[in-house]
Amino acid sequence: MKRLMFFVLGIFTIPVFSARAQQAGDPKSTEVWEPIPKMVNPGKQDHQPPSDAIVLFNGKDLSEWTTMKGERAQWNVRDNSMIVTKGTGNIRTKRSFGDCQLHIEWQAPAVIESEGQGRGNSGVFLMGMYEVQILDSYNNRTYSNGQAGSLYKQHIPLVNASRPPGEWQSYDIIFTAPRFNSDGSLQSPAYCTVFHNGVLIQNHVELKGGTVYIGPPSYKKHAEKEPLMLQDHGNPVQFRNIWIREL
Repeated sequence: MKRLMFFVLGIFTIPVFSARAQQAGDPKSTEVWEPIPKMVNPGKQDHQPPSDAIVLFNGKDLSEWTTMKGERAQWNVRDNSMIVTKGTGNIRTKRSFGDCQLHIEWQAPAVIESEGQGRGNSGVFLMGMYEVQILDSYNNRTYSNGQAGSLYKQHIPLVNASRPPGEWQSYDIIFTAPRFNSDGSLQSPAYCTVFHNGVLIQNHVELKGGTVYIGPPSYKKHAEKEPLMLQDHGNPVQFRNIWIREL
């Protein structure tokens, strides 16, 4: 019986002894030198692409984009911006992405011609199915989970960081793609963090499925990587300086 008690006592005293020894020992014992983080140039000015980014729009052409049918994108390019051309349809990237950091700048029309969802409406669809809403939400009331910066019909932005129509705005998005089991069931959901004009508006929120206009969202198994999509909602929204980093 005495031997057993000694053994049990030893179990509890060893960690205490080890912690004290480490505290009194070499601080280098807790230094981790490998792996070495890759060196990345963050860009000389605000919002310039970092050196490891994939530039999806350089202000010159739509070479990185196609229609949803894989044909040449029909949106206009003017003054270093690409402009939604009503009726030509959504466009998507030729490349596919999963986990990513996305930077995109957009501008709602300066001339106000409608209200609510009809004012400066477009959208950024991560993997072509998870939408961060684009809308002129400056003094423009609509349903809160459909205003600018919302994860459409799922998450209301923490604040409204919108600038007046006609001014350039930015989204910086961190996206974690969902994972699926081999049988098609959900292993882990998608998560999204969004900064609107540098202001945190979505803080690692969990998505309940792909974006839908009517009814509750749900997940359907898809590839690990899918194209990014921009929406033609009939308003001449402009885009510039679009780049993405795979994570």
